[in-house]
Amino acid sequence: MNEIESSALPPRGPAEHAIREQIVAAAEQHFSRYGYEKTTVSDLAKSIGFSKAYIYKFFDSKQAIGEAICSKTLSAIIAAVEEAVAGATTPTEKFRRMFKALTTTSVSLFFNDRKLYDIAASAAGEGWPSARGYAQRIRQILADIVREGRETGEFERKTPLDETVHAIYLVVQPYANPLLLQHNLDLVEAAPVQLSNLVLRSLAP
Repeated sequence: MNEIESSALPPRGPAEHAIREQIVAAAEQHFSRYGYEKTTVSDLAKSIGFSKAYIYKFFDSKQAIGEAICSKTLSAIIAAVEEAVAGATTPTEKFRRMFKALTTTSVSLFFNDRKLYDIAASAAGEGWPSARGYAQRIRQILADIVREGRETGEFERKTPLDETVHAIYLVVQPYANPLLLQHNLDLVEAAPVQLSNLVLRSLAP
């Protein structure tokens, strides 16, 4: 990788985006070897041949770089969940598929690639915007499924919607939050089925 002079003005448009992606890709490799928490921006700059000042023209902190990596990962999980839900024909099946896709994709991405887990754990523990947006999207998908289930008569309608969605999210959270998921890896095969059955029984009219 050629060194880019720190005195150069940051390019705009597609060129700026390309350099940001170059920094992110290099950061992923570095974090993979040394870990997110142990890496400083100075370490990163030295390893990829950029000056620290130049990196700061594109990212204002190490967290901002971690955010870019984390956002891509969490977006991939959301995409997998949305695809699974779209392939179901009933709210009941949508919930089952959502829970399964959420769990299996999270395990695959977070624990087959420890650098992603380290970053996601920091995001969840420190409440990064990407983690908050991810949690909000999961709750929105849940709300859409419950609302549809009520409209079709599959789910009960007495409990306030927000209360129902919040309760279901509490059930799902140990398998959606990487900090909690690490303690439930032995249960990822059986738990989504068992908990889905429990939730769906509670939603019966």
